[in-house]
Amino acid sequence: MREGRRGVLVGAAFLMATSAIGPGFLTQTAVFTEKLGASFGFAILVSVVIDLVAQLNIWRVLTVSGRRAPEVANDVTPGLGTALAVLVALGGLAFNIGNLAGAGLGLQVVFGLPVATGAVISAAIAIGLFLVKEAGKAMDRFAMLLGLLLVALTWYVAFASSPPVGEAVRGTFLPERIDILAIVTIVGGTVGGYITFAGAHRLVDAGVRGEESVGKVTSSALWAIGIASLMRVVLFLAALGVVSRGLALDPANPPASVFRHATGELGYRIFGVVMWSAAITSVVGAAYTSVSFLRGLHRRIDAQWTRVVIVFIALSAIVFVIVGRPVRTLVLVGAVNGLILPLALGSMLVAANRQKIVGAYRHPRMLTGAGIVVTAAMAAAGAFVLWRDLPGMLR
Repeated sequence: MREGRRGVLVGAAFLMATSAIGPGFLTQTAVFTEKLGASFGFAILVSVVIDLVAQLNIWRVLTVSGRRAPEVANDVTPGLGTALAVLVALGGLAFNIGNLAGAGLGLQVVFGLPVATGAVISAAIAIGLFLVKEAGKAMDRFAMLLGLLLVALTWYVAFASSPPVGEAVRGTFLPERIDILAIVTIVGGTVGGYITFAGAHRLVDAGVRGEESVGKVTSSALWAIGIASLMRVVLFLAALGVVSRGLALDPANPPASVFRHATGELGYRIFGVVMWSAAITSVVGAAYTSVSFLRGLHRRIDAQWTRVVIVFIALSAIVFVIVGRPVRTLVLVGAVNGLILPLALGSMLVAANRQKIVGAYRHPRMLTGAGIVVTAAMAAAGAFVLWRDLPGMLR
């Protein structure tokens, strides 16, 4: 292995977690907490189980095989990996435009900068990470530092909002309302599109490969889901503390309302820091993982991957500055991304049982069975979203 094992494993966990915790993550959590109250805890619980199944299957198969998802998928069905690479890269580019919008909004709240200026500054900071000699280590440390900051600040706001913890626990295990859309939405926001592969690809690129690494890889995946889930729970408690007092959230910016209601103007400034941290780490994660899918398409991309990442981030910034955040495109790409998880997870489950891909490794039957259930459920949900939204998007 070319890098310290512990640092890489922890870095991969934070890369996946902070890739998931973006502007959409913050908004979804606030909106669904206001809508469902304590019952949203049940949606979080179910989503955590689904996330664990998806991540454990994918991380194990990729690291045992020692290859990235497109290469493995192409071995399962020729052309499937290439299709996945294109879908993930296009989806990552579209969502990175939204991530930069969130980063710009965060800097506007903290420093009063125009959103476009804040987005450009944020893009420059993200690009700077990939200009250093050891870009992988820089990315790991960046994700780790801001990930810890995210959780700490949101924890403070949750404590200040005095949430009804007992009610939250009851709602989690005995919900008064069950909203399937909420579950599907937050699952997609945690392991949809490129997010599922961020940590696993980081481990493969760092040389964490082979059956002997399965135990450590499993621990890293559990940490990744744990960090993202902790942030979701803490933000849920913060929002629940606010809405349980009968306070309404601003529909234009629900998470900002949570922070402001909980701790006043200081909370609003804290929100700016949290929003920027969540957005900039998602920019880094989306760019790195999207390009990792393209590396197998051509040797030059593989050899010059850091430069391709820089171009990817710069292109996202240029599109945002010129066009703004294309809401319709983001919705459409989100629907398409809903199909990426079942497609990718399904191919990994097939790969897990092919000796030419994983060698003598025996994938746990329980994980395979759970993966099949998740694949079928998410495929049905993704198809429903496309059927419901695609006609309107094309009009």
